[in-house]
Formats: sequence, structure tokens, C-alpha cells
Amino acid sequence: MDKTINLTLKIWRQNGPKEKGRFETYQVSDISTDSSFLEMMDILNEQLVNENKEPIAFDHDCREGICGMCSLFINGRPHGPDEEITTCQLHMRKFKDGETITIEPWRAAAFPIIKDLIVDRQAFDKIIASGGYVSVNTGGVPDANAIPIAKPAADEAMDAASCIGCGACVAACKNSSAMLFVSAKVSQLALLPQGKVEAKRRAKAMVATMDELGFGGCTNTGACEVECPKSISIAHISRLNREFLRSRLSE
Repeated sequence: MDKTINLTLKIWRQNGPKEKGRFETYQVSDISTDSSFLEMMDILNEQLVNENKEPIAFDHDCREGICGMCSLFINGRPHGPDEEITTCQLHMRKFKDGETITIEPWRAAAFPIIKDLIVDRQAFDKIIASGGYVSVNTGGVPDANAIPIAKPAADEAMDAASCIGCGACVAACKNSSAMLFVSAKVSQLALLPQGKVEAKRRAKAMVATMDELGFGGCTNTGACEVECPKSISIAHISRLNREFLRSRLSE
């Protein structure tokens, strides 16, 4: 027989980016501990609709830990009280019967609130557009062994590429820095031959865009790495700093 719990939810409600927000309190009962956090939110919204009340707006898409859309700040932690997962992978067994759960959106000037728990993360798209790509003509698809790449470099590039751009690093940082995100996107290209051609322009452009969009500076507290659902290493930040320094010295 499934175990069920009763919970008190303190949820941030806000009608828009220029509106004043507030916490509202809700009660949910008989929540299966095998259900996911987002399924619990679905149950709450069904309850609100049945009561002719406005449901809570929150982001979600794949619900498989791939897209990074489920950006919730739960009890003071991005994605909640578990390690290396997104909110959609968080299960209610992590909470106790009678517990009060506080649910908020990401808190960062560069991520303005659209409604309730949904924030606008177009800032990340703008950073990618400024240089997080390879635009050189590399011809057709080469054979797998045509461009020799050392396995450690290939593995590290793949680790960096696993970043899903959820924004947990920004939410965890006391300065709302996007350095872990930017460094991951720089590393996944800087480590590969195809990314060398535009390396200098890329690092400078992406850092400049990050600063323009209002993200804070990195103070190396490591909170971003701890809360990253894909365990992106802060070692990538060192690489970004080196790439940026090379671009400035070559001016």
C-alpha cells in the first residue's frame, strides 16, 4: 500500500514582472510519496480549478530531467532537497508528513518573473546567440576517426555539454552569476578542434553579453556546482577565465 502524506505549501504568487508578489498558503492531502513534485503541483492545481480559483503557473516540459524547464526554488534550494536532479525528478518521499514546503521562482535580476513560479530565461539564449556555436564551414560529416581528439578532452567536452541551461547555478549564487553556465558552453567548444577557430571572439562576446544582461560576478563559493543537476564542475570557470584572458591579450 502506498504511503501518503499531508503537506502545507507556501507558494509565491505574482501576476507579472511589475506586480507585487506575495506568498499564499495551501493544504494538500493524501499525496503519494511515490509521486513526483510536479505531480503534486498538478494535484494542487486540479484542486484549485475545482474550487474556481486560479491555478499556479509553473514551468515544465519533458519531465525527464532533460529540458531544464522545471526551475523551482524549494525550501531554499534550487530543484529541492536532493542531489543531481531537476525538480521533475524530485519525489515526495523526500518530505515528511505534516511538513511545510516553501516554493519560489528563481531570484535573479536577469530572470524577471513572468507569472507566479515562471521566470524569463531568455538571457541564456542571448548569451548562446552571442557566441556559443561553431559557424565555420567544416564540410560534410567526417569519419569518426578523421579528426583525432584525445579521450580526456572529448570526455570533458561532453561533460560540459551536458549543461541543460536550467539556471540553478544562477539561483544558487549569492551574486546571481552565470559563470558556470557560460563556462560550460565555452568549454564544450574550446576543447574541440572545431571550436578553436572562433575561440577568442567567443569568450569575449559571451562574457560581455553576460555582463550586459545583469548577471553578477563570480566569487568562487562553489554553490553553483553543488546545486547543478548535471554536476558541472567549476573547473570550467577556470578555463573560461583563461580563454577570456587570451582574447584580451590578443587585441
